[in-house]
Amino acid sequence: MLLGSLPEVRRDPLAFVLRVSADYGDVVHIRLATLRVFLLNHPDDIEQVLVSHHHRFIKGRSLGRARRLFGNGLLTSDGDDHSRQRRLVQPAFHRLRLPAYGGVMASLAREQRERWRAGETIDIAREMGHLTLAIAGRALFGPDAGALVDNAGETLETATNLLEVAVLPLAPVVDLLPLPHVRRLRAARRTLDRLLDDVIERRRRDRTDAPDLLSMLLGAQDQAPGVMSDEQLRDELTTILLAGHETTANALAFTWCLVARHPRVEARLHAEIDAVLGARLPTADDVAALPYTRMVFAESMRLYPPAWLLGRMAIEDHRARGYLVPAGSLVVLSPWAVQRNSAYFPDPERFDPDRWLPEQQAARPRFSYFPFGGGGRGCMGEGFAWMEGVLVIAALAQRWRFRLADESLPELQPAITLKPRRGIHVRVEERLSSLVAARGEEVREQSGA
Repeated sequence: MLLGSLPEVRRDPLAFVLRVSADYGDVVHIRLATLRVFLLNHPDDIEQVLVSHHHRFIKGRSLGRARRLFGNGLLTSDGDDHSRQRRLVQPAFHRLRLPAYGGVMASLAREQRERWRAGETIDIAREMGHLTLAIAGRALFGPDAGALVDNAGETLETATNLLEVAVLPLAPVVDLLPLPHVRRLRAARRTLDRLLDDVIERRRRDRTDAPDLLSMLLGAQDQAPGVMSDEQLRDELTTILLAGHETTANALAFTWCLVARHPRVEARLHAEIDAVLGARLPTADDVAALPYTRMVFAESMRLYPPAWLLGRMAIEDHRARGYLVPAGSLVVLSPWAVQRNSAYFPDPERFDPDRWLPEQQAARPRFSYFPFGGGGRGCMGEGFAWMEGVLVIAALAQRWRFRLADESLPELQPAITLKPRRGIHVRVEERLSSLVAARGEEVREQSGA
């Protein structure tokens, strides 16, 4: 067949990846039109591609049309460009900076929860998108975040909805055609560039020395002219703004969906949050004291990994399980498939946060779970994302529980990230225990205790 498996991939890529993984095992050779693709499912082979033999692989054209939105940012760049940009951006995500970000996360989560009213129905996926965009914006742009976040949200949503599966080989050809969705994607990127240019120019005029990523990158430009052009600066800000909110928003949306479907998990989650926090807002120091909250978030990302598919182009011959992966082949790694493998996760479709008890986690291969990738191209904001997930879940679950408006599983949209295609609609219910705790706190404050 001329197109090979391409029609099936286009029709339902998630089902396709699961089917061929179950049928063919650790190494699956797939033909997509003229492109040879190798789906690698064994944790040892995944580790080789991402870590020990990473020099044999590049992003190359594996991200297809994503460059139309991200440009040559960290997500899409290779080689020296990627190494240089990563060194410039990395300090913004150093562990010593995380506590300050934690305060921002909890504060913005509190603002979000105060906007809801008991009994109303909301799209929790959209709400999480608004919240994580505000958090990412504050971390990136500090005092300049407000106007940008207010205006960029719809543009980012439009752009990401127009991106198709990242590894489709015909995407570069499609991007050259005057199709309506191609024009809309280009227009969205132009709008985002204009918004970012305004923020950058305002910061240059004010010369605000804020502890945020924008100040760091502008300082790098000043200290080493030519290291980063304004276009490159915009590409990095676009990449981190999008990656810094889209993936976490989707992970949180699926978390609320799963918790609502599993009352025992919800009860344990609420019990831990109440015992640790009472009525006070969580801080970065509380993350270690909320292990079950983290386990719930981890299990959600096992079942619904935001980065559901990773692609690399082989620039050298490579062997996996004894099979030759020739140079020029596309290598695909799928957390969606591997994290549903019963060899590592018995009864894999079951939502069970206890899988993340330390003894169970230690018994599994390292790369049986890789929602953040790994190695030198692993997600630079992984620590940021873990803290954000725990603090947002804790802050929102202090006051509210969510009841699904529709008990069926959400329809999935596998694009650059895995998201619910039509959102996740829930009814907001106030928690009695949180009300009692909050009123007790108010009484103590009024009495001066």
